[in-house]
Amino acid sequence: MAAEDEGRTEQPSEYKLEKARKEGRVAKSQEISGALVLLLCVVTIVFLSRFIFSEIITIFKFFFTQCSTYDVKNPAFLPAFFDVFIKCVLPLGLISAVAAVAGNIIQTRGFIFSLKPIEPKFSKIVPKFGEYFKKTIFSAKGLFNVAKSIGKVAVICFVGYLYIKKDLFVLIDIIDNGNVAGALGQVARMAAQILITVAVIFLAISIPDYFIARHDFMEEMKMTKQEVKEEYKEMEGDPEVKAKLQQMQRQLLSQNVRKAVSESDVVIANPTHFAVALKYDNTVASSPMVYAKGEDNKALAIRRIAEENSIPVVEDRPMARELYTNVEVGDIIPDIYLSLIAQIYTHLDKFKNLRN
Repeated sequence: MAAEDEGRTEQPSEYKLEKARKEGRVAKSQEISGALVLLLCVVTIVFLSRFIFSEIITIFKFFFTQCSTYDVKNPAFLPAFFDVFIKCVLPLGLISAVAAVAGNIIQTRGFIFSLKPIEPKFSKIVPKFGEYFKKTIFSAKGLFNVAKSIGKVAVICFVGYLYIKKDLFVLIDIIDNGNVAGALGQVARMAAQILITVAVIFLAISIPDYFIARHDFMEEMKMTKQEVKEEYKEMEGDPEVKAKLQQMQRQLLSQNVRKAVSESDVVIANPTHFAVALKYDNTVASSPMVYAKGEDNKALAIRRIAEENSIPVVEDRPMARELYTNVEVGDIIPDIYLSLIAQIYTHLDKFKNLRN
């Protein structure tokens, strides 16, 4: 069901997104991490192929020469096996871990550590087959994932067919000449070419998949008007938010009017008696804040500074008077004015771009 159908028409606030981030819920595509792991692992195998092949031959020779003279339970066998195993597998394990972490950090724009997703919950244990099939199969997202999986298989088959067709007769000639080592080498080259090409294609496909995942996540995070109001009240009581607001108030009171107005988004005027400069910083509060205000000569000065700095001036007599009378510098806009202020902000070019 679309967010609008559920009454969630408002874009998620920075506060809600940050809260979700702390819980480990962010927009990301598993395809990017998977493609990156595949690509880097294949490149690592190609780069270390001679070393790995040499180590495997060495351990085979060791076992075949020693198995006839020593008991298979000889304690020398196990350390020899693990020595080769670690040399061959450890680089791949490290590369896989680095690639997986890097793929997530790139998407989430930083490292996130949260135990919330793995907290034990009884609701996760109880099977919900109806809900599972509805989400995974009988939904647009489920059908998209099925189509994506089928597409990946098709890409692998198509790329494999092209490379095998191109080098098949070369491989047949090598086999006809009885060159077993050459045939194995040719098969390895073909496999490496197929895997690298497939990994690059998957990585390219994963980029639009990330934007689709981000769009779905933002839709999921949308809020109802009631949730926006409740969050605003919740934030008013948040000690961190209060501390930020107090700090902003001190800064605004200490700086001059010219600086405050030049940093504002819009000035609401009446047209000569009152002027109020507003600034919206979603990292501090979910509503715009009064950055400066003035009456008569000071109001004219605020308008002049705004025009000099290309700050939009909106003439709204009742709103300018209400804000000047009821809201102090450094305070965020009260609920009763939010809908009207929101209409003003939607017409500002910089916020149009943010919405789009």
